[in-house]
Amino acid sequence: MRHFIGLLDSDITALAIGGFDGMHTAHQKLFSHLGDSGAVFVIDNGYANITPKTYRQKHTKYPIYYENLKDIKNLSGYEFIDKLKQKFLNLDTIVVGYDFRFGAGAVCGIKELRENFKKVVVIDEVVCENIPVHSRTIRQYITIGEIGRANDMLGRAYEIRGSVISGQGLGAKKLLPTINISCVDFLLPKDGVYKTTTTIDDQELASITFVGTRATTDGKYSIETHIIDQNISETVADITIKFISYMRANKKFETLDELKSQIQLDIKNSQA
Repeated sequence: MRHFIGLLDSDITALAIGGFDGMHTAHQKLFSHLGDSGAVFVIDNGYANITPKTYRQKHTKYPIYYENLKDIKNLSGYEFIDKLKQKFLNLDTIVVGYDFRFGAGAVCGIKELRENFKKVVVIDEVVCENIPVHSRTIRQYITIGEIGRANDMLGRAYEIRGSVISGQGLGAKKLLPTINISCVDFLLPKDGVYKTTTTIDDQELASITFVGTRATTDGKYSIETHIIDQNISETVADITIKFISYMRANKKFETLDELKSQIQLDIKNSQA
């Protein structure tokens, strides 16, 4: 499946090949070698959750082609190469990471690519503060609340997108108004309160976001964001939340007044 309007398949002369969940700084280094007629070829295993599905397109100017791993995993290395050559008739350049393997049993690698293409660019391991940049490492940081480290490796703030749903109804009445979302495709960060921005209708607004079990009220899991110094009255269908930093752990409060005071303190701290 192709997710782009512009270049024809026959216009493509360079391909960056990989899984590309995250579209992080190491991936961007691959893309920098594509030139004016390049494209990204995603081998999708169905488990991408940093940039799931076609959300990858947001983070590159290049057209993206998606191939399901299950449809090609039994191809030999040379059958995979033939598949690329048949689809991209003028393909002469391949850009991959240093550890790229392909073909059934992952028996083929850089050597086979160089035997079949005019130019093969191999990108060495990219590091961030002496730690190798990999999607699996970014996932680990997100799940333990190390959002700053994850963002450094991504080269941007980690974001999720979700559909707006009804909440408890307590926020606007007894606490502070929040927008609640259902998010099914993205990896969710560690439970707690985060400094964030929330994008509504292309407008990015300062916010704080809670992720976790509502221990003080109904005990249900929720993702809810409070827009700072803004009164959001219109109905919205979907929003994007960008996570800037982890602020504090989830906590049970004895009263709603205590919870409200803590939220107000969270807002103040997020603006410091």
